[in-house]
Amino acid sequence: MYEQLQLAIPYHFTQVKLLRTALTHSSFANERQEGEEHNERLEFLGDAVLELCISEDLFNGRPDAREGELTAARSRLVNQESLAAAARHVGLDRHLLLGRGEEAQGGRDRDSLLSDALEALLGAIFLDGGYTAARQAVQALFAGRGEAGAVRKGVRDCKSRLQEATQKIFRERPVYALMDSAGPEHQKVFTVRLTLPDGTGFTAAGAGVKKAEQTAAAFALQYLAEKI
Repeated sequence: MYEQLQLAIPYHFTQVKLLRTALTHSSFANERQEGEEHNERLEFLGDAVLELCISEDLFNGRPDAREGELTAARSRLVNQESLAAAARHVGLDRHLLLGRGEEAQGGRDRDSLLSDALEALLGAIFLDGGYTAARQAVQALFAGRGEAGAVRKGVRDCKSRLQEATQKIFRERPVYALMDSAGPEHQKVFTVRLTLPDGTGFTAAGAGVKKAEQTAAAFALQYLAEKI
């Protein structure tokens, strides 16, 4: 369930119920039986997690920047428009659970709703896998995106970090292979298989081959975390 989304984030949930809650808008919960959870509490948590992750990357990546410069850079990254763009990029909009009224009013395309859902998703990842998992998800979500330029200057992309790690651990590089591409020409989804020198493989999907490779590399970095 939600496999394509988990490949795109990239993060695989142990507690899939947390993922469902992150995708559940209050309008959907209100139309269902009593006890259906929605994502507002997770949004509150995810907002703080996102701000901390971005702040840490900016702090480490810009050692000479002053407080005001770091604050301005973070504001450019953590805003409604950029978060909604990141949400659309991984297909979060297609998985949202909305009430009939919200759906009819175009809620699935609303920036405010999408940015809130992305924050809820990060809150869910934090609860399921801890801060390291949330931080890796944030880096993968923002990798190579125009609005993330400020932070990417100081933070190496996942493929570069993985290559460095595999050279250190195995004395070899990982291998990437394109497995499939599907969908209409303007909305193709590419599936890539990454194989580490020890034979461990990771599959990821994305709107482009490079995006899929970055996502697969993020999975591999999670796997190698204890060895790096």
